[in-house]
Amino acid sequence: MEFDFLKPVDDEILSYINGLTSQQLGSKIVWHTKEQFPDLNKIKIAVIGVLENRGDKKAVSDVDLIPIRKELYGLFPGNWDASIADLGDILAGNSAADTYFALKKVVASLIKKKITPIVIGGSQDLTYALYRAYDDLEQMVNLVSIDNKFDFGKENEEVSAASYLTKIIIDEPNNLFNYCNIGYQTYFNSQEEIDLIEKLFFDGYRLGEISNNISVAEPVFRDADLVSIDLNSVKSADSGNFISFSPNGFNGKEICSLSRYAGISDKVSSFGIFNHNNSVQESVIIAQIIWYFIEGFHYRSNEYPFGSKENYLKYIVPLEEEELVFYKSDKTDRWWIEIPFISNGNNKLKRNTLLPCSYDEYLLACNQELPERWWKAQRKNIL
Repeated sequence: MEFDFLKPVDDEILSYINGLTSQQLGSKIVWHTKEQFPDLNKIKIAVIGVLENRGDKKAVSDVDLIPIRKELYGLFPGNWDASIADLGDILAGNSAADTYFALKKVVASLIKKKITPIVIGGSQDLTYALYRAYDDLEQMVNLVSIDNKFDFGKENEEVSAASYLTKIIIDEPNNLFNYCNIGYQTYFNSQEEIDLIEKLFFDGYRLGEISNNISVAEPVFRDADLVSIDLNSVKSADSGNFISFSPNGFNGKEICSLSRYAGISDKVSSFGIFNHNNSVQESVIIAQIIWYFIEGFHYRSNEYPFGSKENYLKYIVPLEEEELVFYKSDKTDRWWIEIPFISNGNNKLKRNTLLPCSYDEYLLACNQELPERWWKAQRKNIL
C-alpha cells in the first residue's frame, strides 16, 4: 500500500503537542502514529514531510522538519472546519528516484481521495514527483512556481533542484499545459531562458511586478493545479536563511499573501515548500506560509471549474478581429475570460474553457487590447 512509505510522526513532536493548549493548532490535528493511521475519509488536508535533499547541491545538512512542525502546530487556527492530518514523513530512498516514486504514489492517492497534500521538503526537484502524481488522473497540469529562477537545465542533466523544470517539459507523458513563474529575478536567469519562456507561451512575472501589485498573481493561482515554493524566493532578512544569502526577494507579508491566493484557489490540489536550510528562523516563515495556505483553503468558494455558469454575469467585448467573452462571478466579483475551442486545431482542450483573469484585463479588452494571457492560452491550445 502506498501509505506504507510514510514514517509516523516523530515522538518529539507528539510530546510537544501534549504540552499545547486545546486552542492551538496541534491539538486539532489527526496524527499518524506508531499505533494508528488516520481515517482518510474524514480528512481534507494532509501534511507530509519528505526527508530528501540530494537534489540541492548546496545543502549543508540532512532535512530536519521538527522545528517547522513545532512552529506550525504552536499557532492558533482560524475559524476552520476542514479536518487536517499529519501523515508523517517519506524517508530518503536508496536513490532520489526511489523517493520520487514514493512521493508520487502517496500524493496521487491523496488527490484521488480529494485530499489536498501540503508537502514540506527537501529540495525543489521533488516538484517533479508531485507533477508525475497527476499521470494517472488523465488531466493536463498547470504548474505555478514561486521562485527567483526558472530552474532549467541541460537535457541530459540529472534532475536537481536547479534543473527539474527541463525534465517536466521533456519527459513523457507530457501532461504540462502551462507553467508560470512568480517572482523571478532577471539577473539569476539567462536571456536564453527568458526567451524560452516566451517561446513556449509560458508565463513569467518579475519580482518587482508582483511586489508593486500583488493582486496580479491571484488569477494565476486560480488556474493552478500544483504550486511549488522555493524558499530562496524570500529575501534573507525575512526568511532567516543566511546560508544562501539573498538581499532581494519577497518579504514575509508578500509570500504569505501568495500562499493564501494558492489556498483559496478551488483548483489547486497540491502544494509544496522546498529548499529551506533547516534554520530555526526559516521554520517560522514556513509555518506561517502553511498557515495562510490553510486559511485560504477554508475560504474556497467552489466556483469554476466546479460551479455553474448560471451564477455569472456575461460580458461580450467586440474587437476588430475577435469577440472576447468575459464572465464575472456574482458571488466573489472575480473574472474569467473564455478560451474558444478550435475544431481544426491540435487541441489540448476538448471544449471552450474559462481562463481566470482580472478586472484590469477586462478593461484592457474594452480599450481594444488583447489580454496577453488569453493570447498565450489560445496559442497553446492549437499548437
